[in-house]
Amino acid sequence: MEKDTERKSYTLGGDEEMGAVKLADDVVAMIASIAATEVDGVSAMGGAITNEIMNKVGVKSYTKGVKVDIIAGVVKVDLSVMMEYGYNIPATSRKVQARVKTQIENMTGLKVSDVNIRIAAVDIKKDEQ
Repeated sequence: MEKDTERKSYTLGGDEEMGAVKLADDVVAMIASIAATEVDGVSAMGGAITNEIMNKVGVKSYTKGVKVDIIAGVVKVDLSVMMEYGYNIPATSRKVQARVKTQIENMTGLKVSDVNIRIAAVDIKKDEQ
């Protein structure tokens, strides 16, 4: 049980006088989610049907469609994204990977080893038809 608790947060550092700084996996997942949705061509993060229903009633989950593993200061990110119709999927995916990696490394000081993307859907806007 103790091992699972360690996996949910990562100690960034600290000193004996001030204490330690711990970073929850959900914080890294939130950074990844926001960074991914800032890229043109990404309309939303993918997620389970429960997340979609919760969004419709106004409950936002910034970590939906994101799985983060932090092991020994190295981050592995798995993203599930919804792409907008008309965008080049490989080029947009590379932009998402670069943005997510840069944002996590800049904001946390952790090293990002992988940013894996799964295209969950293509969003076709109704008003464009």
